[in-house]
Amino acid sequence: MLPTSKIPITRDNPKRTVIYSKPKAGKTTALSMLENNLILDFENGSDYVEALKIKIPSLAYLKEVGEEIIKQGRPYKYISVDTVTALQDMCLGLAKKLYMDTPMGKSFTGDNVLKLPNGAGYLYLREAFFKIIDYIETLVPEEGGIILVGHLTDKMVESNGKEVSAVDIDLSGKLKSLICSKADAIGLLYRTQNQVKINFKTSDQITCGARPEHLKNQEIIITELVDGNLVSYWDKIFI
Repeated sequence: MLPTSKIPITRDNPKRTVIYSKPKAGKTTALSMLENNLILDFENGSDYVEALKIKIPSLAYLKEVGEEIIKQGRPYKYISVDTVTALQDMCLGLAKKLYMDTPMGKSFTGDNVLKLPNGAGYLYLREAFFKIIDYIETLVPEEGGIILVGHLTDKMVESNGKEVSAVDIDLSGKLKSLICSKADAIGLLYRTQNQVKINFKTSDQITCGARPEHLKNQEIIITELVDGNLVSYWDKIFI
């Protein structure tokens, strides 16, 4: 039936969160401190962190892990993809398969669809990438969510007639804008002295923002050293 009055808010916390930073800024350490969060390590970057974690060497292995998660009743409230940059590279094989399943691609003999003329292969990379992301999202309960971790890249943009440095997510082509449009919260993580912060403030130079009211235009301390002990404040993001 069509609504006859305003429908109340049904969700407070982000279902799909994007967090990106420079390498070695403290992303994986922060993720290890989020309770009941499984880190899917696509980049071999979790060896020095004690956490709920599984190394993912291939998409076939990811499927095996996913089947076991479903079999055990989706026990993890959160699942983190570390990193989406590495996952993108892993999706090239699936992108090739998707292209070869089409009439125009059935005779393709190359090894990389990104070499197709006019950038046509990026369409299949995007399709492959979001097939995997959407699958991972089915592995958490409805009240949970997934966290997509990425590296940042600097780019030049025009502002007030001048070129300025802007911070963006290290992904190919339109993939970076699509992953942001499908996210509920996008934060830039950075370190300052003994604190690691996540910036959700929207600006022309930084790809950030959030739909949940408690995250809009906020800058949140996510971990800090207190009396020599590292503490986290994930309850400020997932309230």
